[in-house]
Amino acid sequence: MKEIVIVGGGFAGVEAAWQAAERGARVRLYEMRPVRQTPAHRTDKLAEIVCSNSLKSDEPGTAPYLLKEELRRGRSLVLEVAAQTRVPAGAALAVDRHRFAELITERIEAHQNITLVREELTRVPDDAITIIAAGPLCSDALTEEIVRLTGDDQLYFYDAIAPIVAADSIDQSIAFKAARYGKGGDDYLNCPMSEDDYRRFYEALVEAKSVPLQRFEETRWFEACLPIEELARRGFDTPRYGPMKPVGLIDPRTGREPFAAVQLRQENLMADAYNLVGFQNHLRYGEQARVLRLIPGLEQAEFLQYGQIHRNTYIRAPRVLQATMQMRERPHTFFAGQISGVEGYVESVATGWLAGVNAARLAFNRQLVEAPSQTATGALARYVSQARTDNYQPVNITFALLEPMAEAERKRFRKKRERHGRQVELALTQWDQWLREMQTDEAATPQAARR
Repeated sequence: MKEIVIVGGGFAGVEAAWQAAERGARVRLYEMRPVRQTPAHRTDKLAEIVCSNSLKSDEPGTAPYLLKEELRRGRSLVLEVAAQTRVPAGAALAVDRHRFAELITERIEAHQNITLVREELTRVPDDAITIIAAGPLCSDALTEEIVRLTGDDQLYFYDAIAPIVAADSIDQSIAFKAARYGKGGDDYLNCPMSEDDYRRFYEALVEAKSVPLQRFEETRWFEACLPIEELARRGFDTPRYGPMKPVGLIDPRTGREPFAAVQLRQENLMADAYNLVGFQNHLRYGEQARVLRLIPGLEQAEFLQYGQIHRNTYIRAPRVLQATMQMRERPHTFFAGQISGVEGYVESVATGWLAGVNAARLAFNRQLVEAPSQTATGALARYVSQARTDNYQPVNITFALLEPMAEAERKRFRKKRERHGRQVELALTQWDQWLREMQTDEAATPQAARR
């Protein structure tokens, strides 16, 4: 049995390592931190979260829930640890980022089949099964190696980090606890804004000075993660129809919906820090303090972390990858995570899960598998292997990516919510059957070969 080399200790890398190791494969996991740091990471922990601490909705009947549930049933390490470190976030799954990374690191270091190597890997071995899960912030040297392997120019987009403020610096005589539409109780703090408040904030925001972008060819924002100032430049009302929308929130001081609202989500289990939801930005630090303190309730805000920007790199995956996450021209090399063109923590976990499963199967000379067509994991794999490449963009999981329902099913379930519930039901049925078949096949591997 060949050893599996995995490049990168982020969400996709640790999940791939865990799945391969749990199937008896020997894994060598390379993580360059702390020998070499990235522009955004702060620690040497695996699966360190540098952006939002939310893994998005875990509300049954939604596409993000479906993807999480598939992974839970597939015994995902990341989803297991996320459940252990969960913090209140309404219908979303959010984690204490520090405890989460600590537990992931402990589990990986303790696994008998995983060797963690703290050094930068700049050359992908030609004679080893390899999973490239370096993430969007891979080093320049590894980026050049990826370009050599894929024969394609690298693509950039920019991803920005939201600010975090100290809980005791928030004026809670103004900010009130509530979740939108009452979902999840009172897990968020909300800063209400009148029209005059919003106008002052908006004008300051669009005039604020940004950190200049350097060393990059062009700016390509990912539409689902636009910096707040870029969103504001699209129009006066754009932010309040986006992250600052007031719908579903009632200001207890007035008994009405405010003109706009800023939501703050608990950052850790201690509840001593909150992040500004949707307020990722790349303003100068002084400008951030000036502009964000115009938000009612944040006039005296103490910033534990300012927003910042970093580069994300991803390949034109449909030209390169199969639905197994293997390269077409180099089938012993896999890609996983955001480098493959998925966006989001759980989406990265799903591609890492699939790459890890298939790398182990390749190591044991078993036929590789494709995730079922109706499932969320299958939809992501189909996207990265079959999407059009003329304007290939990273994606989050949505029902639009899933296979359309049969016409007869659509007629039975005319309401969107009912259709989505039915899609989740069908997907999980197909996923469970696939897992059972795969587990039966893997159980047939001679025990000696699994050591």
